[in-house]
Amino acid sequence: MQARMKNPVMVLPKAMKALYALSTSTGDVDLPERTVHLIHLRASQINGCGVCVDMHAKEAQQAGETNERLFAVSAWREAPYFDDAERAALALTECVTRLSDRAEPVPDDVWSDAADVYDEQQLSALLVQIAAINAWNRLNASTRQIAGSVG
Repeated sequence: MQARMKNPVMVLPKAMKALYALSTSTGDVDLPERTVHLIHLRASQINGCGVCVDMHAKEAQQAGETNERLFAVSAWREAPYFDDAERAALALTECVTRLSDRAEPVPDDVWSDAADVYDEQQLSALLVQIAAINAWNRLNASTRQIAGSVG
């Protein structure tokens, strides 16, 4: 395997700075780190971004996430390992990542489930994190960045 080119944010330092700023902009919001790891991993799985699947699974493990839960993220609906808040975040992640897959990109029931467990600030942070990981995924996948490599 070989990347098509360097990651565009390595070529354009201002883009790296901006995307990094977006990715870290929610750090002061009371949103569980383990939830952020789960949504990063799930969006990356959907988008086929090997770099991010590899990186976010490792970061989640380093933060104390169990292999059992990590292995089940792609089948979270059928796995008993996730609480209601995590399920709402994962459902929202899937809808926002797959906007064009349905007539109503984010159905009311998915939105309501998330709004029932997250306040406006947390919900905003979830959406920003979903948007950020999707941006990273698209840059990495389109240029065929290699899992485990840098730049």
